[in-house]
Amino acid sequence: MVKTVLDKGWLAARSTEVEINGVQLTTTQPPTQPLNSPWMEAAVPGTVLGTLLKNKLIPDPFYGLENESIIDIANSGREHYTFWFFTTFECKLSNNQHVDLNFRAINYSAEVYLNGHKEVLPKGMFRRHSIDITDILHPDGQNLLAVLVYPPDHPGRIPPGGGQGGDHEIGKDVAAQYVEGWDWMTPIRDRNTGIWDEVSITVTGPVKIVDPHLASSFFDGYKRVYLHSTVELVNKNALVAECSLNIQVSTELQDGTFLVEHLETQHVSISAGATIHYTFPQLYFYKPNLWWPNGMGKQHLYNVEITVNVKGYGESDTWSHHFGFRKIESHIDSVTGGRLFKVNDQPIFIRGGNWILSDGLLRLSKERYKTDIRFHADMNFNMMRCWGGGLAERPEFYHYCDLYGLLVWQEFWITGDCDGRGDPVSNPDGPLDHDLFLLCARDTIKLLRNHPSLALWVGGNEQVPPPDINAALKNDLQLHPYYMNSNNSGTSTIIPVIKDPSQYLDGTRVYVQGSMWDGFADGKGDFSDGPYEIQNPEDFFKHDYYRYGFNPEVGNVGMPVAATIRATMPPEGWQIPLFKKLSNGYIEEVPNPIWTYHKYIPYSKPEKVHDQILSYGKPKDLDDFCLKAQLVNYVQYRALLEGYTSQMWSKYTGVLIWKTQNPWTGLRGQFYDHLLDQTAGFYGCRSAAEPIHVQLNLATYSVEVVNTTSEELSNVAIEASVWDLEGECPYYKTSEKLTVPPKKAISTFEMKYPKSKNPKPVYFLLLKLYDVFDNRIYSRNFYWLHLTGGDYKLLEPFRERRPPLKITSLTFIKGSSYEMRMHIQNTSKKPDSNAPLYRNNFIRRNGSCDELASSESFDLLDGEKHEISLYEKIRRNFSREHNKVKVSEVNGTGKGVAFFLHFSVHASKEENKKGEDTRILPVHYSDNYFSLVPGEVMTVTISFEVPPGVTPRVTLHGWNHHDVHTVL
Repeated sequence: MVKTVLDKGWLAARSTEVEINGVQLTTTQPPTQPLNSPWMEAAVPGTVLGTLLKNKLIPDPFYGLENESIIDIANSGREHYTFWFFTTFECKLSNNQHVDLNFRAINYSAEVYLNGHKEVLPKGMFRRHSIDITDILHPDGQNLLAVLVYPPDHPGRIPPGGGQGGDHEIGKDVAAQYVEGWDWMTPIRDRNTGIWDEVSITVTGPVKIVDPHLASSFFDGYKRVYLHSTVELVNKNALVAECSLNIQVSTELQDGTFLVEHLETQHVSISAGATIHYTFPQLYFYKPNLWWPNGMGKQHLYNVEITVNVKGYGESDTWSHHFGFRKIESHIDSVTGGRLFKVNDQPIFIRGGNWILSDGLLRLSKERYKTDIRFHADMNFNMMRCWGGGLAERPEFYHYCDLYGLLVWQEFWITGDCDGRGDPVSNPDGPLDHDLFLLCARDTIKLLRNHPSLALWVGGNEQVPPPDINAALKNDLQLHPYYMNSNNSGTSTIIPVIKDPSQYLDGTRVYVQGSMWDGFADGKGDFSDGPYEIQNPEDFFKHDYYRYGFNPEVGNVGMPVAATIRATMPPEGWQIPLFKKLSNGYIEEVPNPIWTYHKYIPYSKPEKVHDQILSYGKPKDLDDFCLKAQLVNYVQYRALLEGYTSQMWSKYTGVLIWKTQNPWTGLRGQFYDHLLDQTAGFYGCRSAAEPIHVQLNLATYSVEVVNTTSEELSNVAIEASVWDLEGECPYYKTSEKLTVPPKKAISTFEMKYPKSKNPKPVYFLLLKLYDVFDNRIYSRNFYWLHLTGGDYKLLEPFRERRPPLKITSLTFIKGSSYEMRMHIQNTSKKPDSNAPLYRNNFIRRNGSCDELASSESFDLLDGEKHEISLYEKIRRNFSREHNKVKVSEVNGTGKGVAFFLHFSVHASKEENKKGEDTRILPVHYSDNYFSLVPGEVMTVTISFEVPPGVTPRVTLHGWNHHDVHTVL
């Protein structure tokens, strides 16, 4: 197969402004260059709004209040957002070749004109369309294509108060429901109308391969494994096709070469014009490398290639896909009542987040997806829930989840708000066309089912589908017997079955009818997820914080950094909230109108949580407010995950945070903003979700060790040191040697410091879990704490105590790619030569998503020895000629903790305009918003891509290093 993606050269025009029809457009009167109104350059894949924004015909709807100046489809009528899209392509066929025009998704329906011929693309946002255009192509190879795209049939109207899904009318269609707005999202004015996913032409011979299905079965403790595969074959010819059907399985070796592990050939005869389903004989593998979720092992992927050769023609079509051998099971746990997941027979404690979509204008790209998914892996998450009001995510999304080890919970397009449980009560019978819904569901299953990251299907968000749809999905997605009994993988004989696993629509992963049913929330569909506001950090650890075993949604704050506010809002949006004291003593935040529009939620909760930003002192300006918000973000999200993990298996089986990011410039529930800059909450999660982790139970003040791996952790100990604001260490303790069983959280000892004589009102606690034989660090966790009933206001004068720092950077450059290792030392005290823990020599774990994220030192720093294997990995990827070393020293004013340090990367400019955003984004940091006690050393790895013609500048900022220091 030869595939050509049509993603360039598209034009667009509003249908009401085009006076000719599709036949004329694609024969005698195509748009001409230079372009004349109404034609403009189009964003394909993309939406109408994306096209209008590209041509600066509308303001950026995500900037400030600009969305209010764009007419909503409810006011303009559907015809305003009904658009023509036009392009040309070259395709000339040889003998007995066939060509298809493919639309992977459009929203919502369309008419397609090619060289004067018309085809109708039926309704539905989540279905593929393929048109055989073999007999329509122009003999000279030059082809004219025009597509008239119509918006959803029921775009709805936005009530004055907004609401969850607007007036819920969008729920009558099979489309994304978030587009009418939510309590975290502004309405999308065109309801995402457009050719929003890939368009391509594919050329094959007489026989075409369609939707192969791959599945695997496991026996003898995963020593004996079988690959099952079924393929649909379409003979487009008027003659019988005698076919040689090949399946090849290969794996990539470390040196980049491929090892072919299986090559099977079968003969198949296909009648003229017929479609058949062919199942290959199962392929046997002995102890193949297994695919594991993030934090449990490596994400081994095999390449499966299927080829059909036709007698008298040669290679007719080929198909390839990455495949991971893994078995995913889940059941309702008898201890917790929560749904417990197993991968390859190993229980996995779920820590992840809810995902809406990458961008509200559907500006989707491989590059953006790669960053999105890697960010989730960087946070040590192991699951992403694709929320039912968003998308059936794209294959590129799943590809990177496969690579980075993120399990995916994929929901179908049902939400309680729009499908029967809204206020007022919405569509009780769901979408109007149930057959269309099921067609889209089945097509989505075929599109995604071969991805190892896909863990389960769910009927809807806070709702189950209508009874007939639910029954059909249960039937379509019933499990194959191999996946029903968790003991099958340990048996020595193959259980007799009538049907091969690959002959099922899926059969390898469970279907759950709704997000609050069957082991999620209360399991019965009552609104029992949440809460969604700020909490007292210690409450996350209390037994009565959340009643049920698996929380599918728990939300919190998400203020971004000040630079993002300035980049996404006009100056009137830079005003911080007013703090209004009420008669009962509660201090209420009153945000500016732009923040309110962007769904800001306060850092306080009436009658429960006093304002957490004010606990650090009243902010002076935007920078101060956002920095203090980052302190709170870090504390909140670390405590949330540590609280759930503290009660792993005894009370909980998993938690998903609502939510990890926003598809626009929203101000709530996010770990990185729409511009791809991380909040401090990102690094609070990264710390708390480590596979091996030491933590302080904020409710009991006991020190706990969490081991989520499948191996026992032995010969380890804990170092606990307390540091005051003067840089002294009034409390120091090392534990006895510990053994931590696999998949366990244990309590070790209680911290005595706050109960001792004359404790400091504000202090720092540094916990380290280390190997007693070589002092390598498994986990490091830094807390800032105050006495019960106190606050952090003493940290305000502490800003003036600036400890000296020494930063040594080693930079590797390859083209536009930069890898930097920043070695930071708090030089306000010389490290004790008898205390090697100061060096933070971290243990690298197998299967880490970031091979460069460990903190071993390298030989250019203080004469310390580097890790050969790590250095060699970097050296192989980055040319030796472009390596640079730089040493920077930052003078200080005294001894103390270097608190809340964070790096950022900028474009170097001699002069910056006021308010100009110079950040280079995205950037991957192995850690950020970190602190160093006197004498301590840390290494932070930074990686990023630099735009053409830009020289990067790396800066360091901190709570008590408020001047920006340029370190590269």
